[in-house]
Amino acid sequence: MSLLLDNQFIELPPDKAINTKLFLDAVSHIPSFFDCLGSNVFSVIKSDINGNIMKIKAVYLKDPAKYVSLQDIVEAEREAHAAEWPKVGATLALMWLKRGLRFIQILLQSLADGERDENNPNLIRVNVTKAYEQALKKYHGWIVQKIFHVALLAAPYKSNFLKSLSKGEEVKEEDCLINVRQFLINYTATVDAIYEMYTNLNAELDYTV
Repeated sequence: MSLLLDNQFIELPPDKAINTKLFLDAVSHIPSFFDCLGSNVFSVIKSDINGNIMKIKAVYLKDPAKYVSLQDIVEAEREAHAAEWPKVGATLALMWLKRGLRFIQILLQSLADGERDENNPNLIRVNVTKAYEQALKKYHGWIVQKIFHVALLAAPYKSNFLKSLSKGEEVKEEDCLINVRQFLINYTATVDAIYEMYTNLNAELDYTV
């Protein structure tokens, strides 16, 4: 089976409320995605995502009945930490987590759309570069950008990456991309909904690290 389809995100309700427990269950498998990219440099994103998931989960577990949706958490922290918010707690963790999730979304969508370097069709460098530049680069200072430049150069061959997504199985490229497109339906909707929530609550920050 596919690494992605084994852990699909659920379809959102009409009001786009994201159930915290179901979100945490699905997103807990996301860090392993970065193992498919091979380079140890990507372990930085993996570690960051994992840490932010744990921070959100810790807040949720304090009062699951109160924090049914992610918006419940963000709004509660806005009330409790008016001076520091949104640069505090699970609100800040989710802010950074959504950027890592967007990186994955753009990378997979680029592959699914067939974008590639015509001179090196088996490389995914163009796809990883697009994802980094659109999802993360603006939040990184010069030093971190240089680190990720090295990671982009070390991106794996497409065939190896897709094989990793297929959990080591030999799967035809188009069959693997069909799985990617299926995964992206609810995943993209969830990531978009988090971004929309941050915009509506004026919770977005643009500082760099």
